[in-house]
Amino acid sequence: MSEGSVNVESRTSAQDKRWTIMAALLGTNTAFMLFQGIAQETNPKFIREIALAIIAATLPFQGIYFLIYTFLLEHVNELSPQRINSLNIASAICQVVSYMSLIGLGMMWFNISLYVGVAFFFSTALAIILIRSVMSPVTADD
Repeated sequence: MSEGSVNVESRTSAQDKRWTIMAALLGTNTAFMLFQGIAQETNPKFIREIALAIIAATLPFQGIYFLIYTFLLEHVNELSPQRINSLNIASAICQVVSYMSLIGLGMMWFNISLYVGVAFFFSTALAIILIRSVMSPVTADD
């Protein structure tokens, strides 16, 4: 393989990992919205209302991420490099906003138990830092 060629398998694998993370986040958020929304109707709590609002605000960005991802896969050969770059930036913004839904999930855990909430927040922060640093673009120097 020449230096100028693209390793499609590793590039697709990284994209698939991001897609999988976002799919898991969307599934988790949807489940929380459903079950905690039912609980909110029967036993309203202010903290749960705020947490559900945060999660609800991030759901559209999770959906848009999948639309951008699919659009890029289908039209990558037809798009200009500038358009691909713009879509990649929009995709990254959607990912970051989607990660903010973890704040709402954490609030739910705090509502259940202080210790569980603190543990969730610390582990989430570390996990996000780890995943963002490991999945940063690879350069030739790496």
